[in-house]
Amino acid sequence: MDFSLTEEQRMFQDLFREFAQNEVAPLANQIDREERTPVETLRKMAEMELMGLPIPVEYGGAGLDTLSYCLLMEELGKVCLSTAATVSVHVSNGCMPIYLDGTEEQKKKYLVPLARGEKVGAFALTEPEAGSDAARIRTTALRDGDHYVLNGSKIWIMNGDIASTFVVFAVTDPEAGTRGITAFIVEKDFAGFKVGRRERKMGIRGSSTNQLFLDECRVPAENVLGGEEGKGYITALKSLDFARLSMGAVCLGVAEGAFDQALEFATTRVQFGDVIAHKGAIQAYIADMATEIEALRCLVYRTAWTVDQGERYTRLASMCKLYGSEVANRVVTRAVQIHGGAGYVKDYPIERVFRDVRITRIFEGTSEIQRFVIASDIFRQKGIKIQP
Repeated sequence: MDFSLTEEQRMFQDLFREFAQNEVAPLANQIDREERTPVETLRKMAEMELMGLPIPVEYGGAGLDTLSYCLLMEELGKVCLSTAATVSVHVSNGCMPIYLDGTEEQKKKYLVPLARGEKVGAFALTEPEAGSDAARIRTTALRDGDHYVLNGSKIWIMNGDIASTFVVFAVTDPEAGTRGITAFIVEKDFAGFKVGRRERKMGIRGSSTNQLFLDECRVPAENVLGGEEGKGYITALKSLDFARLSMGAVCLGVAEGAFDQALEFATTRVQFGDVIAHKGAIQAYIADMATEIEALRCLVYRTAWTVDQGERYTRLASMCKLYGSEVANRVVTRAVQIHGGAGYVKDYPIERVFRDVRITRIFEGTSEIQRFVIASDIFRQKGIKIQP
């Protein structure tokens, strides 16, 4: 098995790294402090055709392979989880549902400007009583002539206050269970659609998270994603698969960035007359961190390769999200420990990373949900259906 990147992939990796280091890293602490989304960075990414990297050229994207996209998310994750999460949601949750299941007309109207970065996308699934259990959503959509009327609310919607295009999930047939869930493409300016306040978060403060309100929101029937009712739940699952791989790549980058900071500190910090890199405890931390990072890299790259082969990757995607978030949290925690007291103050970036990384165990499906997805897929092959 060949684990080496192609010459083209290495070229893009260098490009992504240079952009992340020169354009994203300098703003990371500032956007955290100011609690604002770096829209200027998104504009620059759009100019470089980075906002729709895995989307085909005919739909406004760059047409690159999934592994190249993961390389971008890895580099963004190294320097700023807020920016990485913003881009990941735009691509994985904003663009992908329309690319995977949209009609040709919907792709031309909505996917093209999203993939070009002219507009930002968001994904509205979670509700006050339907988080991990997406089948319990209560937002309704009733047909009224050539429109649907949507009523309900959504919470924890990333990109909420910067997005122009939302993929919104609502119930069109209350008696049909998950087969009664339909996805809609909703524009921010539709009557009856309102974005609530920006949540004040512990971490990823440089990304927006909002509540959405739909009050008699009229959506044209032509905006039913895919043109058919009842397909929304499957669309959500497919989109989440890609999003979980994307976040696995982001977590890889977060872990690498924290490792680099810890290594730099260990080789320059002097205690008891010597750099702390000479201490056995520090060496053990560094060895464990490096080992877990390399294992995660293999998992993420292998999953990206699987996607590009057109093979089913649901289990692998959940493994990426689960293991990625666990590794990132462990590595960052060890990095803080290596920094000692310095890791607990805002003078060092690792303090921000420590606050940011905690969300990776929660969004795009909690670690507990990922374990269920993995286990249910394993048992399914044995003919056994398990319940969450």
